Amino acid sequence: MNHLVAIMFAPRSAWEAIRDQDDSMLMTYVKFVIPICLIPAVAWYFGSVEVGWQVGERVIRLTPRSAMEIMLLFYLAMLVGTGFLGFMLHWMSETYEAGESTPDKGVKIAAYTLAPMFLCGATGFYPMLWLDMILGCLAAGYAVYLLYIGVPIVLRIPEEKGFLYASAMVAVGLVGCAALLTATVILWEMGAMPVFTD
Repeated sequence: MNHLVAIMFAPRSAWEAIRDQDDSMLMTYVKFVIPICLIPAVAWYFGSVEVGWQVGERVIRLTPRSAMEIMLLFYLAMLVGTGFLGFMLHWMSETYEAGESTPDKGVKIAAYTLAPMFLCGATGFYPMLWLDMILGCLAAGYAVYLLYIGVPIVLRIPEEKGFLYASAMVAVGLVGCAALLTATVILWEMGAMPVFTD
């Protein structure tokens, strides 16, 4: 969590500090990923059960049990997705001649790149569709920016190769999002669909 403020406001120096830090993948998860993924899960649980969404004159809320199931799956998806992106970052390292890549560094890059998205999840405390969409797009844009500047710094590769490497990772992330949507549909069919209070 020490790098969280720095990655948001001084990303280049934060990436250098992250590169020089010797944390294992497990420590990255314990110190950063597991706690920060709680922010959107808890926020959206509270927002969907207590506050709800305003649709015209109606307020739509989820039942506590349904919201708990969905948010637990959401939390697990964030944990697994971060690890998947980290492993893909390492797996693609040979293609881009990133000799300093390790699975630990891949997970670190993925985790800190996704930090704006995790923080943006706090909007779930008060769900407003238009605001959530705007802030989500801004967070996604900043996450992509962090990826583009972080890959060359952490893996010590030229910026041109880092640009191509990061672009490939953006494509992997988009494929991961499509896979997540598919998994959501499958889970809904298996019984984890939203149950509303009305």
